[in-house]
Amino acid sequence: MKIYLAGPDVFLPDAVEIGKRKVAICAAHGVSGLYPLDNAIDVSAGEVSLDIFKGNQAMMDAADAIIANLTPFRGPGADAGTAYELGYMAARGKLCLGYSNDPTIYAERVRRFTEVSSQDGHLVDAEKLTVEDFGLSDNLMLMHALDLHGCRLVTPRQAPADIWHDLTAFEACVRLAAERVASR
Repeated sequence: MKIYLAGPDVFLPDAVEIGKRKVAICAAHGVSGLYPLDNAIDVSAGEVSLDIFKGNQAMMDAADAIIANLTPFRGPGADAGTAYELGYMAARGKLCLGYSNDPTIYAERVRRFTEVSSQDGHLVDAEKLTVEDFGLSDNLMLMHALDLHGCRLVTPRQAPADIWHDLTAFEACVRLAAERVASR
């Protein structure tokens, strides 16, 4: 089984090392991890962003599954690129797994970034925009893509000390994928 390893990990200062750790965890469980930074991109080419997109899409097309790191990134929710990749894989009928190292419910996380109040029976932010409040870890589209195309979001009981380097929840997803392979 080939698993596309999506997430904002690619933006970390030690992104290559994180990728190597994730790929090694996959190999230890008998599956193959495809890390986006393993794409060979010619940074001197004029269309670097498009080449990255095409390389990642080719990796996703070659993969049987995705493990999406949905730990909130630069705000209360998941990384936008990772959300796209999860949707892409769900639409292609591939096995979808995901994890977040922040177990807090989405509506609670929004409170970290803006004032939230109750108005006419629902939550609104400082701009009076509705705050999604279904008791889920992130946007309902992401959470139910996992539910319907793989398994529920994997989260720790409490956030680890280092949410970007703790791979316990990631490894739990790898085990779930490996179990799917073994049960076939």
